[in-house]
Amino acid sequence: MLLDLAELKRLVAGGAVAIRGTATLEPAGGPGDKIFPPTHAVDDKNKKPGAKYAFETRRIAGQDITCVLIDSVQSQANRMEEALQALWDDKRIALPVVSVDFSTIAPEVGRVTSLTAPHRIADALLRDSLFNGQLFRLSDVGKSFTDASTKNATALFKVCPTGLVFGLWDSTGPKGGLGAKFQRALVSEIVGINAVAGSKTQCRIDPAQMVNAAAVLYRKARTSGESLTWTADEAEAERGRVGKEENVALKWGAKWKGGAWTQGDGKVTTANHSNIPPTIDAVGGGVTIDEARHTVVLSLASLRRLGFDTGAEESRTVLAALGLLAVLGAENRGHDLRSRCLLVPKKGSALGLESVARDGSTTPIELDFDAAIALYNAAVAALPDQVKFAKAAGKALAELTPSPKLADLVRRSHELVKAGAEVGDE
Repeated sequence: MLLDLAELKRLVAGGAVAIRGTATLEPAGGPGDKIFPPTHAVDDKNKKPGAKYAFETRRIAGQDITCVLIDSVQSQANRMEEALQALWDDKRIALPVVSVDFSTIAPEVGRVTSLTAPHRIADALLRDSLFNGQLFRLSDVGKSFTDASTKNATALFKVCPTGLVFGLWDSTGPKGGLGAKFQRALVSEIVGINAVAGSKTQCRIDPAQMVNAAAVLYRKARTSGESLTWTADEAEAERGRVGKEENVALKWGAKWKGGAWTQGDGKVTTANHSNIPPTIDAVGGGVTIDEARHTVVLSLASLRRLGFDTGAEESRTVLAALGLLAVLGAENRGHDLRSRCLLVPKKGSALGLESVARDGSTTPIELDFDAAIALYNAAVAALPDQVKFAKAAGKALAELTPSPKLADLVRRSHELVKAGAEVGDE
């Protein structure tokens, strides 16, 4: 089936329950090469091999198989939205996007949009920013989707259609936990099949042959604008409270946490000098797998449950086209998921799409990345005037600026991180 606009409309109207896709992937280094899944926090009591990874038993072909999560539904959604962001930045698609610019406060953060914020248009970064001098939530755009629901999703469709595709919960809005809530219509994940935990080794040979006994290193006290560095002279050390003791010279490696300092060890190795003896890490030492399975499901049944004031059929068709474009956009960028986790399709097993009818029968779908862009643009062009997107390709629906309180919070946080605090510290 060549998926054109007419055929997509037919599927969305009731011709199919879902559009799904599967691919069989393998490490770019070939079968048996080690890959590294995402890691999770591990307490001191849980140090078994592979403890940092999300292992689970799945039922496959009648067998209980040990699998490992390689890329979660949430992570896949982020990658797909990043692909849409790139298309929007390149002015190849029209899409309602709300943007807030942090570049003058934190250049490393830059611009955050409703495509890159974790909670999309309901994210606190947008909520606490200003649009035309007033809090975004008090603006016409910010208030427009407050009462959106599955019975009438028109307002959310016009300001953040990706929230209807990837899911959204407006839990920090004026209604709190009763805020607008939409389930995911598009899910995607990558799982490693028949996974075995491995080990990795670490070491460092210092050409200068420094040793820890040479000195105790301290955090050097700084004046405004100076970069953090170390000193071997205790008289030059930064000082602070450690435990109940005040005015303590802070050793290199000290961290700010819980309103006080935890002392560093001050070793030369902490400053990345001296030799580091070889160590073995089995807790996060990567995995080997038989193969990785990429599974994508776009629920057309979920889209059909969405009600609209007008143009319901056209709006649902745009959402379906947007979901397909997100899938193929991410696929076009490849599966370079993280350090030492580059996956490629096995020969003849790249992502293939098919529609699934109510009786379970399937029909292969022919659609590539460029065709998906054209299909989406055609669906957007067919929207009735009442639900047409307000801005052209690459133009933001609303350009926000951080409120003074948000800007101050971001600035303080980054200053603490630069001073040694860890992200996520209480």
